[in-house]
Amino acid sequence: MKFVIVGYGRVGSRTATILAEEGHKVVIVDSDSDRIERATNDGFETVLGDGADEDTLLEAGIDTVDSVGAFTPDLNVNFAACMVGTHHGCRTVLRIDEDYREDIYEKYAEEVDDIIYPERLGAAGAKTALLGGDFNVVTDLAENLQLTVLEIQDGSPAVGKRMSELELPESARIYAHGRAREPLTIPLPGTEFAVGDEIAVISETERMEAVRSALLPASA
Repeated sequence: MKFVIVGYGRVGSRTATILAEEGHKVVIVDSDSDRIERATNDGFETVLGDGADEDTLLEAGIDTVDSVGAFTPDLNVNFAACMVGTHHGCRTVLRIDEDYREDIYEKYAEEVDDIIYPERLGAAGAKTALLGGDFNVVTDLAENLQLTVLEIQDGSPAVGKRMSELELPESARIYAHGRAREPLTIPLPGTEFAVGDEIAVISETERMEAVRSALLPASA
């Protein structure tokens, strides 16, 4: 299969590498010359330019590929790239990083085929893992990243706090949240944590102890 990846940051580069390892053709589009140079050195066909610009995407072959993945930190660029992809009949995958209001999320979700959203990644990992404790590494996403699912216990510093109020390490993100015996869903900034809740978190491996301190009781 053929893919255009817009954005060669952490998400884009990892995705491109996995696709290439499986034998697919990947073209990288990025407006940053250093990232384009890195992608070229990694063996990818590249196009330097604005991922929101149709001419740039046509140069990358968006009119002939199966899918476009728009993975830059800029939601507007990502959405524009997906709309160009839709116009040319390919599957569109949009990345959203920040905590947008639910109506904004739903608006974008209606316009693309799929969304790569931190919360959704956590939910997928959690649902496919058989948890054996209250703090579990579900998977190593990269050499320095771990996806973890934990249960909020009585005495946790997180009890009664909203997601926006949690003091997590800068590199840590909460990707999914679920009440006791309920499925994990996308949390909003105002989501308040209670005993028995499950949380999916991604963090740099070296920061996991700080995540434990922020979310688990001191005795855990």
